[in-house]
Amino acid sequence: MMTPEERRRFDDLLEEVLEEIPETIRELLDEVPVIVLDRPDAAMLADLGMPESEADELCGLHTGTMATERSIDEAWRLPSQIHLFRVGIVAIAGGFDADEAGESVKEQIRITLLHEIGHEFGLDEDQLWDLGYN
Repeated sequence: MMTPEERRRFDDLLEEVLEEIPETIRELLDEVPVIVLDRPDAAMLADLGMPESEADELCGLHTGTMATERSIDEAWRLPSQIHLFRVGIVAIAGGFDADEAGESVKEQIRITLLHEIGHEFGLDEDQLWDLGYN
């Protein structure tokens, strides 16, 4: 688990990322909430068919219907959401104890956020990989 200080540090880095991304992308986040959790919950893992043992490897998750697939007939559906998982992002960035940890974590936050925004607009894993958002 993360300490309160690590959570604050992560959240401060996320705020920096949000300030640095282009305004047009930032505006998209007014319609798609970004939810930050330490790790995915049991229901998320079950939906993904992912065992609990792999939970700390997940950095982000897009839930809901992609904007490219929405229909006016489905206005009753809950809006899409983007989840960022602190433990997975920090782990893939090498941890908070590594050299240049702040920059590494910040870069991984940026990559994960843009990856999940890509899903919101219909990009699949292969397309995101080609763009470098893996």
